[in-house]
Amino acid sequence: MASQAERANIDQTTWPNVIGEARSVADALPDLLVEASHVASSIIAGWHGRRRAGPGESFWQFRPFNMGEPAKRIDWRRSARDDHLYVREREWEAAHTVWLWADLSSSMVFRSRLSEASKRDRSLVLMLAVADMLAETGERIGLTGVTRPFSDRRAAERLADALTHLSKPVALPDPTDVKRFADVVLISDFLDPLEEISAWIAQVAGTGARGHLVQVLDPIEETFPFDGRIEFSDPEQGIRLTAGRAETWRAEYQNRLEAHRAEIRDMARRAGWTYVLHHTDHSAAEPLLVLHSALSGNLDVIPKGGA
Repeated sequence: MASQAERANIDQTTWPNVIGEARSVADALPDLLVEASHVASSIIAGWHGRRRAGPGESFWQFRPFNMGEPAKRIDWRRSARDDHLYVREREWEAAHTVWLWADLSSSMVFRSRLSEASKRDRSLVLMLAVADMLAETGERIGLTGVTRPFSDRRAAERLADALTHLSKPVALPDPTDVKRFADVVLISDFLDPLEEISAWIAQVAGTGARGHLVQVLDPIEETFPFDGRIEFSDPEQGIRLTAGRAETWRAEYQNRLEAHRAEIRDMARRAGWTYVLHHTDHSAAEPLLVLHSALSGNLDVIPKGGA
């Protein structure tokens, strides 16, 4: 796991690879946008907004007219049905800022034979699907450190366009623009050094924003089903490691991965954030449902295991 500084040095010497990755993202985005739209549409019917009276366009409920209220609030069509006067209430709609980020670093390109999607593509689908859902409720959406927050029914398309202009992939985005009361959704494999992740969480939590971490892993990264002589390579540092008998590494590897994952989960819990684990061989709708609940304010901390 390379430090941010080490990755910066590598990027400078492998710029053609960075350009290639950017083009790969751009080529994949149209298909990923369609997939994200389909996933979002399967969830969006259950999105119930803020569920209280206030300024907005969506009808919420009728309630009895109270003496002293302006007569113009009376809904005469509804009131004509019986001997009571009723007021038509609309659901309160206030734009809320949600910052989104999908890790596009080199380690996210990985896809094993056990999954049909790479970690990068699944993360992008989740991010764009969240943007699609939030756009339906008029929330303000932005890419951390890349765009200003905006409210637009075509939010997913605008984010996809912004991604095509990224100069290089970054695992942890610049949180400078994050302010109090905002929500931050970070989708990553979180295989970076724990001290870097901890510092980033502390910086965002210090603003008063609420965070939501979605850890995306390929199933082969959990099971480590390797036997015999295997060569492993680090896509970010270019380091290669050969195991003579890979099966003898399995238990220690799985213990270290679980410890790393548990620490990230505990970081989120200590900050009062949500955390969910997602495997790329499962449906993208699973973590999206958890994010739906969290962003609706119905969930404080995701229990161990996630989706």
